[in-house]
Amino acid sequence: MSMTRFAAIDTIQNRLDQGADYLEPNEKISSYYGSHVFGDDAMKAYLKEDVYLKVKATIQNGQKLDKSLAQDIADAMKVWAMEKGATHYAHWFQPLTGKTAEKHDSFFNLDLGTGKAIEEFPGSALAQQEPDGSSFPGGGLRSTFEARGYTAWDPSSPAFILEVGEGRTLCIPTIFVTYSGQTLDYKLPFLRSISYLEKAALDVVNYFEKDAKRVTTTLGWEQEYFLVDEALFNARPDLVMCGRTLIGKHSVKGQQLDDHYFGSIPERVYMYMRDLEIECHKLGIPVRTRHNEVGPGQYELAPMFEEANVAIDHNQLLMDLMDRIARRHKLRVLLHEKPFDGVNGSGKHNNWSMATDTGTNLLKPGKEPGKNLQFLTFFVNTIKAVSMHAPLLRASVASASNDHRLGANEAPPAIVSVFIGEYLTGVLDAIEAGDTESSADVKRVKDLLKVVPNLEQDNTDRNRTSPFAFTGNKFEIRMVGSTANCAAPMTIMNAIVGKQLVEFKVSVDALVNGGQDEQAAILSVIKQYISESKAIRFEGDNYSQAWADEAAERGLENSPNTPRALDAYVYDSSVELFTSTNIFTNEEIHAHHEVMLENYILKLNIECRTLSEMCMTGVMPAVVDYMNALAENVNSLEKLGINASAQKDILSRISEHLNSMKSNIESMLDASEKADAMHHRDSAIAYCENVKPYMEKIRNNCDSLESMTDDREWPFIKYREMMFVR
Repeated sequence: MSMTRFAAIDTIQNRLDQGADYLEPNEKISSYYGSHVFGDDAMKAYLKEDVYLKVKATIQNGQKLDKSLAQDIADAMKVWAMEKGATHYAHWFQPLTGKTAEKHDSFFNLDLGTGKAIEEFPGSALAQQEPDGSSFPGGGLRSTFEARGYTAWDPSSPAFILEVGEGRTLCIPTIFVTYSGQTLDYKLPFLRSISYLEKAALDVVNYFEKDAKRVTTTLGWEQEYFLVDEALFNARPDLVMCGRTLIGKHSVKGQQLDDHYFGSIPERVYMYMRDLEIECHKLGIPVRTRHNEVGPGQYELAPMFEEANVAIDHNQLLMDLMDRIARRHKLRVLLHEKPFDGVNGSGKHNNWSMATDTGTNLLKPGKEPGKNLQFLTFFVNTIKAVSMHAPLLRASVASASNDHRLGANEAPPAIVSVFIGEYLTGVLDAIEAGDTESSADVKRVKDLLKVVPNLEQDNTDRNRTSPFAFTGNKFEIRMVGSTANCAAPMTIMNAIVGKQLVEFKVSVDALVNGGQDEQAAILSVIKQYISESKAIRFEGDNYSQAWADEAAERGLENSPNTPRALDAYVYDSSVELFTSTNIFTNEEIHAHHEVMLENYILKLNIECRTLSEMCMTGVMPAVVDYMNALAENVNSLEKLGINASAQKDILSRISEHLNSMKSNIESMLDASEKADAMHHRDSAIAYCENVKPYMEKIRNNCDSLESMTDDREWPFIKYREMMFVR
């Protein structure tokens, strides 16, 4: 019998018997919201007025910050941060590991003239730092021995105070680049995509709103996650090493009754949620929604919409906070897309839209018929962009972990389609079928849009199976996995929609220059786009085999696994898109593609070796001990002349699975070794097609053995013990 498993269960009971240690704050959220952020209030209080106005103008207008202001800002940040108890500062960045990174430096220094201790924060250190870049994924952009990398301040995302235990550090959001300026992170390509889309969108907005000066992208993410007790987590090597269970027989009761969904939040989880919310609010992360999700032990939180760059930084910061705060409560947060087989996985729906500085949401139909043509323009251009680059959008959410979720019952399939609802389908069909050559036609379309009910009132049922759905005033990308950096799909959205808007304006201007009325020209191009993008629109059940068959007939791509899905990044059309928009250079995109393949390979390698170790050193010894006990029982019974056929049958079936498991492990490790000897793409495909199938076979062997082995002998925490938080 494994004491690890039962000792872990005893630890939980002892913890529950001791009761909770948590104090609810008495203050209103508004009294401490953003208190750890060097935001507008802090800048007003600590910056000189002229410096404050210049910084605000820089942020609002998307301009580069004047370097001469760096020292004034650094001095103000230092005073503010030290008053909050900070002793260090760090450039906080988002390398291609998928995690955040930070290099801490102390405000402490020695005056070279007097030798006295001083606190300082040079403006040069605010603007730029040089972390060791040699160990971060680079996809060949620099050699391993070339360690130099640079982080550079992103003033559009506010600095914040990070608390770890009793320590506090001033964190400055930054980009991360090589010595020669090539991107090594998620943020820089995303910032480039924002700049590109905003210019392209503004040129089109000015057809309708001459006084608009800026367009911003907005994002609202929804973060799903699981919680397990820390003791149980530590007793499962697969959770510790891989973030998911590699073996485990399904619990008799899982999510069949849907009794966990939106149910009463367990007290222990509630305390965790409140603690997390408090820390989020201090950091200006506007979380508002919390609830139980479908899977046992699964939960969700979601914030208000924000400017997309800040929203992405907040989500990355949140995932770090979730882990830190879970440990305070002797819990562990599981962000893997599918930590438990047989129950729902976790996604991170990305709700994307665009807005002008005049207050117009460009994807909101509105109640004024004069503005509905503007909505229609951006609505149809977005659909057309997705239809042109659907494989690239699919690739942006591809990962080893998300492969376990996409296509399952709670997540959309790998086939990208667009859901818009019956009302807007009727509008687009009417436009496609009608004339668009005169002002009278434009008026008819406006009148048609005028009678469309307010889409924010949920007049169309939600299609939860759609990977890309219009939900009233935004598009929801439902494919994104819970571990993902939102910047990946958001970069693609900005790039493809921006490119489409540029082409749209060229087409409209050509018609206008040819003598056509501007609004009629706009409608004429919209009609063309509706027809050209019709194949991507689907209103039915995306989970059905009938849709997979129909999608194939429509010519839609279906890439259910990551290695082949990632090919879309280096399609000729994708490389042209990235290079023409200056979001990636040719060298950068191929390097990023290589990094994504490497991540896939490494994760599968770790998983298969963890699985082998668990089976050979945990499952097999436990099962052999139980077989020995059974064999002794058979011998004893037969000496007494008692029928032992039931025990013999169990022994036979256990032996069969044990032999099969050992054989499958040997084949898996052999396939892994062969895959490791291949080059990146071939290696990734080999892991997907030659290694993963053995992992599934081994899992089936183990789960069958678990169902037949004495519960007292089984070495690993079981699903029934792990999924239901106590």
